[in-house]
Amino acid sequence: MTTGTEAAPRKTGRQLRIETRERNPVWKNPPLMIDMDECINCDACLRACPKPLGAIFNHSIDVIIIPELCSACDKCLPVCPVDCIHPDPDWKPAPDEWWETQAEDDPYV
Repeated sequence: MTTGTEAAPRKTGRQLRIETRERNPVWKNPPLMIDMDECINCDACLRACPKPLGAIFNHSIDVIIIPELCSACDKCLPVCPVDCIHPDPDWKPAPDEWWETQAEDDPYV
């Protein structure tokens, strides 16, 4: 029986980063980015991105990495057949439309 006074479960990890749209401050390496001039849309990177991070998405005809979700774990690098994924030291927060893509079609849940 619940009384309605139980605390909501504390959100951690990916769910918290999605809600706050903030990158984990312990991640020291810059997030990765995909150079769409080189990308062949094979989706190998999307399949290689660890589910607890879930940073790579199909966005229209592009493949994107939401920097706030990318730890730069580099799991996507060896699977990319054209080497189009690179560190993004000058990264900027993801635009709202990228977050809308994540909310609409999240392959990591």
